[in-house]
Amino acid sequence: MGGVYPMAHCIVEAAEEILDKEFPVLDHGFVRLVDYLGSDERIVQSARVSYGSGTKTYRQDKGLINYLLRNDHTSPFEQVNFTFHVKMPIFVARQWIRHRTGRVNEISGRYSVMSDECYLPDKEHINKQSDDNKQGRVAESVDDQLAQQVLDLLREDQRRSYENYQKLLDLGIARELSRIDLPLSLYTEWYWQMDLHNLFHFLALRLDSHAQYEIRVYAQTILEMVRRVCPIATEAFEEHKLGGVSLSKSELSALKAMLEGKESPLQGRAKDLFEQKLS
Repeated sequence: MGGVYPMAHCIVEAAEEILDKEFPVLDHGFVRLVDYLGSDERIVQSARVSYGSGTKTYRQDKGLINYLLRNDHTSPFEQVNFTFHVKMPIFVARQWIRHRTGRVNEISGRYSVMSDECYLPDKEHINKQSDDNKQGRVAESVDDQLAQQVLDLLREDQRRSYENYQKLLDLGIARELSRIDLPLSLYTEWYWQMDLHNLFHFLALRLDSHAQYEIRVYAQTILEMVRRVCPIATEAFEEHKLGGVSLSKSELSALKAMLEGKESPLQGRAKDLFEQKLS
């Protein structure tokens, strides 16, 4: 082995308890942890290549993992892998797939008849377009009458689209053509695999308040599953990445000036962005 301590297979009891269990998300979706490889112990072993299990205390292991994450030493986290089975609306999947470091096997509408399941938002999550965020919505829900009108329109369109899909199939039209008018609200499923370093990056982006609600709830569910496998690493991620901010050179200078009792030298948009980070 060339002096390198052999890594042992990691079994985490808290993770074993949730393997293959579906955790519901939205109205018809779910996330299921299919498999995992590694744990906090694997991260520590990868970082201390020469050391065996048990040569360091829990406190020292926790300190090392925090050090690694805080200073962006990412390769030990890449030693831990997760495989999830996810069911989500197609419009959520299209955002999700932009994270290209994941490996995906998705159900095929060419081989399979798509199920008649579409996403309908709760009334509290029906909102108008934001005036200052081109890709987002305001926090306030619309009134109940308008929300019901939206749901009726969505439900009718979903019903009509799926009925036409069935008619095309009944006429013998190929599945790959029959599916092309199905709505983005239709549910799809896939197996998704990703290492912990890239998974933390996914979670940092998709748990952000600016991310769309419908993908945030999936990210929150996955975060809690990851916590079962790697509790120390997850706590470090929440401390240094999810709950922290990154400052630019000019922002750091402004912060130093403020700590010295001086006015922030930042102006305009730069000042607004800086103050948002500190709020």
